[in-house]
Amino acid sequence: MSLGQVFLSEAVGSMLLLLLGGGVVANTLLKGSKGQGTGWLLINWGWGLAVFVGVLASGASGAHINPAVTVGIIARNMILGNPDFVPGIAIGVVSTLVYFAGQLVGAMIGAGLMWLAYKQHFDAEENPAFKLGVFSTGPEIRNYGWNMVTEIIGTFVLVFTIFAAGVFTLGADGKGVAVNLGWLGALGVGLLVVSIGASLGGPTGYAINPTRDLGPRIMHAILPIKGKGGSDWGYAWVPIAGPLIGGVLGGIASTFLLV
Repeated sequence: MSLGQVFLSEAVGSMLLLLLGGGVVANTLLKGSKGQGTGWLLINWGWGLAVFVGVLASGASGAHINPAVTVGIIARNMILGNPDFVPGIAIGVVSTLVYFAGQLVGAMIGAGLMWLAYKQHFDAEENPAFKLGVFSTGPEIRNYGWNMVTEIIGTFVLVFTIFAAGVFTLGADGKGVAVNLGWLGALGVGLLVVSIGASLGGPTGYAINPTRDLGPRIMHAILPIKGKGGSDWGYAWVPIAGPLIGGVLGGIASTFLLV
């Protein structure tokens, strides 16, 4: 495993995540789509299955596809004394930035492909809020402090439960070792995201992933989307800071609360 392979693995997984996750929101919100008006539960299931596909596609790098998972792994492994993300890739500044870069670039590409797939429906849609909502998250009640609390809680549930499910196990030396999720493990992570969305997604749209929000928000800003309006950069820090904090807390808690 090389850093180049890590980048490609995370980029492909994140691309598929945003292509399919953004796609289900577009299908639900945009004018004239066959899924228009099908509602919140379809979005929850669509995102959960998008995570399932993204995790399967990025298994070689450990299937992070989310900086909050990456920082959770760093926090956990520092406490357990495991120096690696995956065998051959040591935890460090450069390797962490490679994970982040792959996740962000993949998210941007996936959002761009989603826009191409729904181009005519973006053109037909008159509400700029719906267009932004396809790309990025936003609060129903805007209060940055409480919005961040929601994102911290949702991401804590995600990261802590991933560790609880044994996605990262203890090796013979007692240190944390990444294991391949396979179809069943990937499906479990997808169902976890469905649960988080259905239960905790209402206040903020449950980013629970900084690059899931930032990458598509950048694409919303730069793509020639007809009548798109602003990209709401004033809120953009919340779905970055909240998930990163929640990821670290989930990683730390897993070392004390899980056997």
